[in-house]
Amino acid sequence: MRYYLSPHVCLKRLETPSVYHLKTDELYELDESSFSFLKTCSAADGCLPAQEEFMHYCVQEGIFVSEYNAIQRPPVMKAPEPSLRYLELQITDRCNLRCKHCYIAPLSSERSGEGPVPEVFHELSVDQIRTILREFEELQGLRVMITGGEPLLHKDFTAINTMLPDFLIRKVLFSNGLLLNRGLLRGLHLDEIQISIDGLEQAHDIIRGAGTFARSMDSIRLCLEMGYEVSISTMVHADNLDDFDEMETLFRKMGIRDWTVDVPCISGRLLENEKSQVPPQTGGKYLAYGFGEGLHGGGEGFGCGLHLMSVMADGKISKCTFYADKSVGTVHDGLGTCWRKITPVRLRDLTCDCAYLAACRGGCRYRAEMLGDACGKDLYRCALYDIMKTEK
Repeated sequence: MRYYLSPHVCLKRLETPSVYHLKTDELYELDESSFSFLKTCSAADGCLPAQEEFMHYCVQEGIFVSEYNAIQRPPVMKAPEPSLRYLELQITDRCNLRCKHCYIAPLSSERSGEGPVPEVFHELSVDQIRTILREFEELQGLRVMITGGEPLLHKDFTAINTMLPDFLIRKVLFSNGLLLNRGLLRGLHLDEIQISIDGLEQAHDIIRGAGTFARSMDSIRLCLEMGYEVSISTMVHADNLDDFDEMETLFRKMGIRDWTVDVPCISGRLLENEKSQVPPQTGGKYLAYGFGEGLHGGGEGFGCGLHLMSVMADGKISKCTFYADKSVGTVHDGLGTCWRKITPVRLRDLTCDCAYLAACRGGCRYRAEMLGDACGKDLYRCALYDIMKTEK
């Protein structure tokens, strides 16, 4: 029997030779010998069984299949170091909600919830998105988070969705869930859908608008029913502090893949909604909640976002969406050029010196800067590990 690389698998030359399974989001590091062998298995005539134990493992992990698949695989090229593995792609900043904690939405009134779409907004063109995804593949990228605003409101979302199968990367849609329906879900070319749930019904609706919790939860159930992997993102705010144990039980029972919990930075609309804010000593302990692998990893000796970069709807590029006002270039410069301008955060350069530094990795650097200075401490993470002396 001959074996072939799965149509959901691609080889990547990251810091070490690797094979990535985009359906399971698993990355396997290889030695040069194994990497060379797998390259032969991507050819039309496949490969014959070699080391029995290795072949069995690859079949078990879904790396090998027994039938040839004539798919166009991305080029295997040496990635820059550190490698760009995860891309936040904000295709539009248009949204159908005005959430009280949104850091993207401009300051306006105390009104939250659904409202008219602003007349002025930014969107990346279909051609720009195609170029970005192609460059990301060439840089050996693994996973793209398609976000907004509400990405489903992009005027050309149908065209964007149509071209997604052209790229052998994991595609994750980050949505509020209100526009998802059975008809739309039948045709989406996605590997995962992430939906924001910011508390149980009362707390979620306070932040996002009356009736939004029920509608978003209905969308989650529908996505799961139709076979999508679903993850949930939750922001800690003053009205959902009593909901976390029940949320965890609910999400695990539903079969949610990942539950990401974070405290929103006090920026954007949260600046004008003081009643929703939580101080470090209160909010930090909730960072212990959540499960799964999360959205992006780091590396030993480095801070958050070692392998992450963000593209904004206006074409600017920065190390994450919080740093939109400190861009390193635009889509016209190219992803590779912009990526090489981003300096990784080294833990040795921080003033953090507690016993939890390796696990905490300095927390959110943007939040730390807002609370102190660039080399300072993320006090929310300090509160999580109970090392704060006084509340600030």
